[in-house]
Amino acid sequence: MALKNATHFSLFTLSGLQDETKESRYVLFSVTLICYFLIVFKNMTLIATILLEKSLHEPMYIFLCNMCFNALYGTIGFYPKFLYDLLSEEHVISYTGCYLQAFVIYSNFLCDCSILTVMAYDRYVAICKPLEYHSIMTNQAVVKLIVFPWVPPLLCEGVLIFLSYRLNLCGSSIEKLYCANWSIVKLSCSLNTMNNVAGYSVIFVYIGHVIFIFYSYAQLIRTCLKSTEDRGKFLQTCLPHLFSLINVTVAVLFEVMFNRYGNKDFPQRLLNFMALDILVFPPLLNPLVYGIQLTKVRSKVFGKCKKHSRLNHD
Repeated sequence: MALKNATHFSLFTLSGLQDETKESRYVLFSVTLICYFLIVFKNMTLIATILLEKSLHEPMYIFLCNMCFNALYGTIGFYPKFLYDLLSEEHVISYTGCYLQAFVIYSNFLCDCSILTVMAYDRYVAICKPLEYHSIMTNQAVVKLIVFPWVPPLLCEGVLIFLSYRLNLCGSSIEKLYCANWSIVKLSCSLNTMNNVAGYSVIFVYIGHVIFIFYSYAQLIRTCLKSTEDRGKFLQTCLPHLFSLINVTVAVLFEVMFNRYGNKDFPQRLLNFMALDILVFPPLLNPLVYGIQLTKVRSKVFGKCKKHSRLNHD
């Protein structure tokens, strides 16, 4: 298991696009470029609106801003390389670049889960303990809740990547559109018990996050049934979060299941769709859903749009 034996391959081949014709790749390039532009534009718009508007400097909106930052972080690890591959005849990535891409994409998934957990806790305190909200959500607590979704995921994914990096590899072909840690582990020449244990440990930790979120929502729904005011607050602030949770959970579930137990008999295009789901729908739809549903955010965004429109007209 010496580290020097793990560097036999200077490049990895990404074979996810091998069934695509040149014409279909050009169409996919156009669609992907538009999608990436919309992701960057929507998330940057929300980030700028929340940072510039003092009335939005509240925990709920700050955590939403954190989610948008994470969306930009994750997509930058995938879209530029994928767009390049769509125009290239050879779909290869450097040894180090592959590990880096896997680190960015999968730490992004874990960060998403942690941010949703923080947002669920914030809504739980706001609705179930309204009188204690400001004493619990102090500036110090908010800072900790901003940092929490980043540090553990980066450390967890860093450990997983380190364990993979030390493996002897007997192949260099990854049957995906991008590098995935488990896809690299499957190329190992020997048993990888430590990687399995570490991988499942991380999965169980984040399943714990999801259980906590559902528990919070059970408490929220129970509280909201008792009060019309709380019911309105739930519908306005919690429905977008619930949509994001379902969106991310389903996408991550597909990604994990196909990564570890995927059947090669499935059509490559179906596998590609499953792999792209988590990198397209959450970062594309979350800003739209939150921007429309949260009244304060919607009014500020539309207000700025109208202001710029009047200035351009004048």
